This record gives sequence, structure tokens and C-alpha cells, in this order.
Amino acid sequence: MIPDLKNKVILITGSSTGIGAEAAKAFGAAGAKVAVHFNSSKAQADEVVAAIKALGSEVVAIAGDLSIAGVSEKVVNQCAEHFGRIDVLINNAGSMIRRSPVADSDDALLDDLFHLNIRSVVAASRAAISHMRKQGGGNIINTTSVAARTGGGPSAVLYASTKGFVSTFTHGLAKEVVKDNIRVNAVAPGVILTPFHERYSTQAQLDMLKATIPMGRLANADECNGAYLYLASDALSGYVTGQVIEVNGGQLMP
Repeated sequence: MIPDLKNKVILITGSSTGIGAEAAKAFGAAGAKVAVHFNSSKAQADEVVAAIKALGSEVVAIAGDLSIAGVSEKVVNQCAEHFGRIDVLINNAGSMIRRSPVADSDDALLDDLFHLNIRSVVAASRAAISHMRKQGGGNIINTTSVAARTGGGPSAVLYASTKGFVSTFTHGLAKEVVKDNIRVNAVAPGVILTPFHERYSTQAQLDMLKATIPMGRLANADECNGAYLYLASDALSGYVTGQVIEVNGGQLMP
């Protein structure tokens, strides 16, 4: 248990499945008030909400397609209106959309990646900063990727590039809002067994990636929880801002 997380309001975008869902349950176990955001995975979001309620923590589900302009702000504002504040925003929603070599890509793919992986992060952060300034501080945690440093796996250069933006945005935004008592950091997962890879990676691709990991295995989604909990806690990481925590089994050691 991390005492200073109790009753903090945590909004996690894309938290109906995978890394976001496991993080939402971990914050619920810590006594936080959790806003579970989802787009199309309502049934899975309901399961996460039920699990958090069973832990005795307050929780609300918020729906919204973050790829649509204006929706990210609405999701943040809805969380703040429901709980009366927002202490931690975790920008976790994102997608590869599809694997495509750059030479075979089109503008539609670029637009889809930009709208979900970049614009939604900026828009949600902008909305959260407004609330956090009024309440005297807060915490933004972005989900980037090991791909931001490596350039991505097969036919994933464009996705990796959007994550490179998220990492750079994390560093720059941290300097902009530090005077407002707002910390900004990021978690960079490596190869995590989630619906993301079920959708976009073949077993052969996963085996190839596994061979590059010193720990010799792929991770489960809940193995990212500690990084999010650490960064959300002022008691544990109050002097940490502008950082990207790599969670990759040694695949990359920057």
C-alpha cells in the first residue's frame, strides 16, 4: 500500500484492457478513485470497474473515442466533474492501427496515428493542466514505448515515431509546468503480452522479439504497474519529473 495514493483521483485513458486495465486495478487496490476510460470495449471496461468496486474503491467508467477532436477534453472534464478534481492523468490510449512499411503507407494511416497517439495526449494534458493549476498541482504520466528509442519492430516505424513524440513531449511539458507543481513523466513498456500484440504481432514476430530480451521472456501487463504507482506517488517520486522509465526486461538499456 502506498499511503499517499489513497483517495487520489486517477484517470487512465485506454484502461479497459491490457496495461491500462491492470494499472487501473492496481490504483484501485491502493485506495485511489479511478476513472476507467474506454472506447469500444465496454464489456471489458465493466469488468475492470467491477474489480475495482470489489476492492472497495470508488470508480467510474467514461466512454469516448479519443481520435475525434474535442473528445479528450470531454473525458478529462467528465472525470473532474464526477470526482471534483483530477490528481493524476495517465495518457495510455494508443494504437498501431496497422503495420505498414513507410513506402506502402498512406495519409489516412498517418492521420489515424496522429489523432489517437499524439493529438489525444496533447489535448488531454492541456485539459488536465487547467484543472491541476486550479487545485494547486497534479501529475501527468504518459505511456510511450521502447519503440520510441529503437525505431520499432517490423513495419512499425510510423507507430514508433508517434511514441517518439510522446517521449519528447514528456520532457518538454515537464519543464513548462513544473512551476505549477505538476510533474510529468512517462512509462516505456517493452514487449508486453496484451491485446495489442494479439492484434498486431504474429507468433514469429513475438519469438524474434523475445530473443532480444536478456530476461528471456515477454512481460505480463501487470508488470508495468509498479512504474505507474511509483510515478503517481509524490511520497515516492516527488523529485522525479521529465523522466521515461523503461520496463523492458533489459531489451534496451539507455
